[in-house]
Amino acid sequence: MSGAPRERLLAIIRQEALLRGEFKLASGRTSNVYLDCRRATLHPEGAALGAELLLDWLDESGLAPDCVGGPTLGADPIVGAMVALSWGRRKPLPGFLVRKETKEHGTSKLLEGQWKPGWTAVVIEDTVTSGGSLLKAVHAAEEAGVTVIAVACLVDREEGAHDALHDYPFHAIYKMREVLES
Repeated sequence: MSGAPRERLLAIIRQEALLRGEFKLASGRTSNVYLDCRRATLHPEGAALGAELLLDWLDESGLAPDCVGGPTLGADPIVGAMVALSWGRRKPLPGFLVRKETKEHGTSKLLEGQWKPGWTAVVIEDTVTSGGSLLKAVHAAEEAGVTVIAVACLVDREEGAHDALHDYPFHAIYKMREVLES
């Protein structure tokens, strides 16, 4: 995957989401760089480009999931943008989000949105480090009866996610080293 949309999204990620300092990551590790990818996925152009690149990847890979989903909060804007753009492409792709914990009221669901047992899904995330959050979302989808056929992210920090997710085809739009090159 190359070209103008990929280069433009990378520029948005570098400009809007790449922060320097000392940060504690979800994995518990510390880092002197932090990617707050929601600053890119909630950017009007960034949202459209991320969805475009992920939908292009699905087309190119031959994967034809029944739905796309991911863990809240990182996947929320990506899933929403993919769902909307898929409609415009005349290839509707329903979406779902995985809560951090089961809702205590109402329907008491862990998965929210458009999915059904027996459907196939690609589970996505904005940034992955160890892959723990993405793997939890995968397991939640599988426990709900959804077959996960692949996982994807915008940026792989290259700190173990690929190994943790070895049971699933894994695709990253960018590797962290690309984001740090300038």
